[in-house]
Amino acid sequence: MAQNPHDRLISGRMLLIMLAIFAVVWFGTLDYRKLIKPDEGRYAEIPREMVATGDWLTPRLNGLKYFEKPALQYWATATAFTLFGEHHWTARLWSALTGFLGILVTFFTTRRLWGSTPALYAAGVLGSSLLWVMIGHVNTLDMGVSFFLSSAIFCFVLAQRDQAPAGENRWYMRLAWLALALSVLSKGLIGLLLPAGTLVLYTLWQRDLGLWRRLHLLSGLGLLLAVTAPWFIAVSLANPEFARFFFIHEHFERFLTKVHGRYQPLWYFIPVLLVGMLPWLVALFAALRQACQAEPQSRFQPQRFLLLWCLVVFGFFSVSSSKLASYILPLFPALAVLVGLYLAKLAQRNARLFRWQALPMAALALVCLFVAPQAVQLSSPEVPLQLYANYVPWLQAASLLLLCGAIGATACAWFAQSTASVLCLACGGLLSSQLILLGHDSLAPANSAYQTVERIRDQVKPEDPFFSVNTYDQTLPFYLKRTVTMVIYMDELAFGIAQEPSKFIADRAGFEQAWQAAPRAWALMEPPTYQQFVTSGLPMRLAAQDSRRMIVSKP
Repeated sequence: MAQNPHDRLISGRMLLIMLAIFAVVWFGTLDYRKLIKPDEGRYAEIPREMVATGDWLTPRLNGLKYFEKPALQYWATATAFTLFGEHHWTARLWSALTGFLGILVTFFTTRRLWGSTPALYAAGVLGSSLLWVMIGHVNTLDMGVSFFLSSAIFCFVLAQRDQAPAGENRWYMRLAWLALALSVLSKGLIGLLLPAGTLVLYTLWQRDLGLWRRLHLLSGLGLLLAVTAPWFIAVSLANPEFARFFFIHEHFERFLTKVHGRYQPLWYFIPVLLVGMLPWLVALFAALRQACQAEPQSRFQPQRFLLLWCLVVFGFFSVSSSKLASYILPLFPALAVLVGLYLAKLAQRNARLFRWQALPMAALALVCLFVAPQAVQLSSPEVPLQLYANYVPWLQAASLLLLCGAIGATACAWFAQSTASVLCLACGGLLSSQLILLGHDSLAPANSAYQTVERIRDQVKPEDPFFSVNTYDQTLPFYLKRTVTMVIYMDELAFGIAQEPSKFIADRAGFEQAWQAAPRAWALMEPPTYQQFVTSGLPMRLAAQDSRRMIVSKP
């Protein structure tokens, strides 16, 4: 694809400088925020327990078997804890690293297929899309699986392109199978199901049955099994209950039933996609329409394949009975490629048209700037108004940065500098997304046990029993650096409790007996539970509290 003649070429040296600055912005904020519940606490605590116990085979959460997901990210985070210590940034490092690499893989693939300008645009789009930036800085499993799935899809496209010689086809397909294996080790069978569905639909659309002969199925499946099977076999031998829970409950029952309590309507992911693609929303639909068009004289149609990948991911999770906003993250790299290609063609046609991509974002940012103070309306007894009031300046600053980026992009487009325009809007999107996320730490006193634990950390002895009564805060064990005894409450730990019931106290009478028998003891509970025990006369002293939780000790 030809470069816009009015655009300045970016040298390799300038590209490296931009990459270095981007890396500092991307990784430099990981340690600022406290871990919040549920995901960040959960996916920090499981690796912490691996390091503490030396058992890297059987994942455990709060000392109980936890088989909801495979172990790859747990191993990566446990390795980071071992090498660098247990910090906020090491807990988030795997998400940040895979998110950063996802942007580089997007650049490499687009450059290989369509040239440097679309590649720079695609990388800019992905690296500044709101949802990608957000999940790239949160300790959850979705970024890792998104990176490996996207890498597999990109390697497949590179392997199947018309210009690929036999040796290159074989090499890229091996990388694709390896990435699929790592996606399975990241989050399970969706690592196979989603790419397979895309391949079937593409075959039907293009009537290209010969594509299946270029997949290297036998050697690819052998590589996939060699990578994935050892852990699945070993953990099943050590825990006979694993296979039924992981493959039936966590896959089929999660998809077909409301067992996880995450049911949302069929249209749930439409606003998630629209907001998640900011600030590139204007280009989204035109890019999808362009991707439908066949590339003349080409047997393999990479844009159509990427479009189908986006539709399969979006459709699969839309019909699922279990939905979270981050589930559609795997489609974002492919979507960024399609948007980057559209922007590159727009630049070829008339670079001044870029202002119509940026001006709506300027208007949106201006609206957000004045609407931000209304965030205090979201306050509740659990998340007090003052915490949201502290968040408002961050939201206003984020809106202001997006406004500046959009105005800068408009000005650059006016002078026919399309690359500068894209980079201005990308900078505004990236920095505003970072500020939204950094400012969320204002709500940490309600969403994290960090501050409450800090008040009692020096008083809790290793031999003191610590109970979690009728509640469970996923960040508590990580900050305490120890497990706690669950009382009455099960929720996501129900399966582990069923395997080791001796680690659980089922009723209030059992807790009161254990509390009275211990010379020293601690407990976490919510305010209503605390009032019940105070009313009944159970001896306890309030040691620390916040809007959600109370920590008491035995006097």
